[in-house]
Amino acid sequence: MRAPSTMPDFQIQPLLSTPLVDVRDVVCAGTCRHRSAVERASRTHLVFPYRGTYVRHVGADEAVADASQVLFFNAGEDYQVSHPNPGGDASLSITLDEVLLREITPAGLVFPDEPLRFRQPRLRIDPRAQALVALLRHSLHEGVAEPLEGESLTLTLVHRALAPRTTHAAGSSHGRQRLVDRAKLVLARDLARRWTLADVAAEVGVSAVYLTQSFRQVEGVPLYRYQLRLRLARALDLLREYDDLAALGADLGFSSHSHFSAAFQKMYGRTPSEFRQIALHR
Repeated sequence: MRAPSTMPDFQIQPLLSTPLVDVRDVVCAGTCRHRSAVERASRTHLVFPYRGTYVRHVGADEAVADASQVLFFNAGEDYQVSHPNPGGDASLSITLDEVLLREITPAGLVFPDEPLRFRQPRLRIDPRAQALVALLRHSLHEGVAEPLEGESLTLTLVHRALAPRTTHAAGSSHGRQRLVDRAKLVLARDLARRWTLADVAAEVGVSAVYLTQSFRQVEGVPLYRYQLRLRLARALDLLREYDDLAALGADLGFSSHSHFSAAFQKMYGRTPSEFRQIALHR
């Protein structure tokens, strides 16, 4: 594990670098509330947010980045970033050898020309992919995964994130997409809050019925399920920082440790303590 490099608003820590795979942990302080200066990706890479939120702007198009998504930063594409919510964000950034990435990626997701570029700005990932993000990051941070295992986990994650059966491309009209993105930012602003549907609808300025219908149409899951995934993804992020897992569940708004543990196990197939053992200690 190499030491992190720092920039005024960023901390970038290389976790794994081989001829085929490059994995970096990118933490942003989020001081730029409005659009940042224009940036450009030199290589196409996949970004898996695991903490906080931000908005990625490509021209007039916007995409909310949170732990339920993988975002595609295309080579040569200009973009800007803004942070409507305070607290900053953190993401796992993955770059693969282009030949390998094209082999893994379903043809319909990318343009046929070179360099490889994705057609969609983002895809929704499933809980297993979320767990793989955490397992890869924690095991590389702790030094319990050797390069060969790290490469294998990275390829499994990318394959899972791009597989047609496990992804969901946000759909529906531009107006409904913007509405759903606003609702996402509201939920992410306070993960521990026990939001009601009326609360969220009032925040975004629509009726509860319209919000419910729009969210399911765009994201493919109901609003409450989406909030649960955000909470549990945050738990995956924080497992290294809590000795008392009951306190972690309480801090994320779960009514009891048993409620937290059962929800975590149902989502990821292991209890929080079992997952932490695998990710941090083996």
